[in-house]
Amino acid sequence: QVQLVESGGGLVQAGGSLRLSCAASGRTFSTYAMGWFRQAPGKEREFVSAINWSGGTRYADSVKGRFTISRDNAKNTVYLQMNSLKPEDTAVYSCAASQSPWVVTTPPAYNYWGQGTQVTVSS
Repeated sequence: QVQLVESGGGLVQAGGSLRLSCAASGRTFSTYAMGWFRQAPGKEREFVSAINWSGGTRYADSVKGRFTISRDNAKNTVYLQMNSLKPEDTAVYSCAASQSPWVVTTPPAYNYWGQGTQVTVSS
């Protein structure tokens, strides 16, 4: 069992930055692929970014060049650095853990989910 706790969300003006953190329990964190997803009101959950055990990464086209995912296995934590934020980035951001060795981008591939953290970008 893996428990995930996100932090770092908040209110920021357009053009600003936030860094989200996701702390994971468990001794096998380094073997998991980790992902970030977001869901805006009235919209479906969408993939944002993912990183696998070896550091391979993928990004949604909408955040490429603005967001950076990273992980610190010593701290059992995955990060999402978000720069040049736009109002359309407003959503609840959730992290997830997958037992897959690949950089997975679809929700069914993930086994564990956090509760989410709100990110609001004002114009």
